[in-house]
Amino acid sequence: MSRYRPPQKPGSQYITPQGAQRLQDELDELWKHERPKVTQAVSEAAAQGDRSENAEYTYGKRRLREIDSRVRFLRKRLDGMVVVNEPPSDPRRVFFGAWVTLESEEGNESSYRIVGPDEFDMEPRYISMDSPMGRALLRKALDDEVTVELPGGARKFVIVEISYAATKEPGRS
Repeated sequence: MSRYRPPQKPGSQYITPQGAQRLQDELDELWKHERPKVTQAVSEAAAQGDRSENAEYTYGKRRLREIDSRVRFLRKRLDGMVVVNEPPSDPRRVFFGAWVTLESEEGNESSYRIVGPDEFDMEPRYISMDSPMGRALLRKALDDEVTVELPGGARKFVIVEISYAATKEPGRS
């Protein structure tokens, strides 16, 4: 078995202001607080002598590599991001940042917000625009029927509401 892994397709470059702030906060925390602490701990561990059997030194160096890797990723990712903080010109269609209420064939309603791949884990009902559901919903309009290929098979939904209010989801007051 080969070690080769094909390069992954980069995620979409769109992000909400809240998602961008979260990534920036993580970068600041790593660079300004955690990295200096770990660097100090590694320096103290190195001063103890033999580094080959020094667990604090070995762990600290590994943690520094992890922090540096994540910092590089965050800087590169934030440089290429497009922060979307305005609703689209056609609010009757589903675009990035929309809250979409769907009705299943069984009559159950559920709401989702279409967000970027870096922020779908912020809230339970955020879905990535790169996910099968997100791709199926993009550019659809009110009352459109959407078929989504899910692991359990194809499911059909009808779009019953579209909203671009960033702070509240549709159907809630």
